[in-house]
Amino acid sequence: MTEAKPSHPGSTEVWITGIGLATSLGEGLDANWEALNARRINIDEKGFAPYIVHPLAPVNFDTQIPKKGDQRQMEGWQRIGTYAAGLALDSAGVKGNKEILGRMDMIVAAGGGERDLAVDCNILNLEAKGNSAPGFLNERLMNDLRPTLFLAQLSNLLAGNIAIVHGVTGSSRTFMGEEAAGVDAARIALARIAAGQSDIALIGGSQNGERKDLLVLYEFGDFNLKDKFAPVWARRQSSAGFALGSAGAFLVIESRAHAEARGAKPYARLSNVVADLAHRKHPGEITATLEKLWSKLGKLEAKGAIITGATGAEPVTSEERAFLGEHPDFAVRATGTMFGHTMETQFPLGLALAALSLSRGALFPPNDPTGLEVEMSRPPTQIVVVGAGHWRGEGMALVEAIK
Repeated sequence: MTEAKPSHPGSTEVWITGIGLATSLGEGLDANWEALNARRINIDEKGFAPYIVHPLAPVNFDTQIPKKGDQRQMEGWQRIGTYAAGLALDSAGVKGNKEILGRMDMIVAAGGGERDLAVDCNILNLEAKGNSAPGFLNERLMNDLRPTLFLAQLSNLLAGNIAIVHGVTGSSRTFMGEEAAGVDAARIALARIAAGQSDIALIGGSQNGERKDLLVLYEFGDFNLKDKFAPVWARRQSSAGFALGSAGAFLVIESRAHAEARGAKPYARLSNVVADLAHRKHPGEITATLEKLWSKLGKLEAKGAIITGATGAEPVTSEERAFLGEHPDFAVRATGTMFGHTMETQFPLGLALAALSLSRGALFPPNDPTGLEVEMSRPPTQIVVVGAGHWRGEGMALVEAIK
């Protein structure tokens, strides 16, 4: 295992001042908060049967992406992300502020582009019928795919679209690597601000889970939840897997001094982000890595809260459950139950929900029939966000209330 190190070598306090959410439960903070408290879950068990997805709730993309031409050249995941990024900028009170946006850093966690299913299916059908002369594949790909598809598939196009639509034109970084990319986006941004290398940053990710090509990809690894929905902790070996979710989650984080200078009101403080990579060759390695990360977060209160992006896939979920069992005083919430699994977006989503909960003085209620998740009656002052990738990568963050 690699050595986990704290992400903030400096002493600068870092605040979360903007949150943008577009999920299967709704658009914006109020809609998501109300749905969480009503224990609503939005799933589609038929559209992609036997696979289950959490579809994006209806949103009006025009409100954050006013030009139809911009929308047309984006794939679904890019529209979702650009939309959520606009919500975060609005939330932070910096939308349209060219001076701040011109020096705002951006770190995006992104996957690959979407396939052209019509072209893929036609090629496979012709191959199956034996109608494939030498050079057939290259010819079809060159003639059938629209030229813009290759550009749209670039992972850094989400950051590019955010820059074009919203004017965020400071330094830009795009991380790939599924769940671990979301952890590192937060970790690097926090480290830069804490070290005085940056004042303000936009971080986050997005995913369109309503994609047949993505479902096929994860089915090759037997990761998809099939046939019938069950909350994350109710999925055992016989029904292990994740239900992909569509979501965009972005946050604006900045130094306390920068926020105070412009009169911004914080949602919470981002105190630490740590990451590691268990080898996962032997049972117990994930549990041990999570314990090591826990010890590096800083001083934790006796009875706090945990928001986890637990996937439902095995064996990682069982090992994470073993870790949680060592901390029974902490009220646990699994975002995968309510939002589905959003890959690169899962960790930023957890950060957003932690900051939202702290700002509203309550942890949203459990949505779990197994009893692992319990009520938390008192207002949380610290929330630990946990991310353990379905295949690789572990991370944690400490988000704290500002008194």
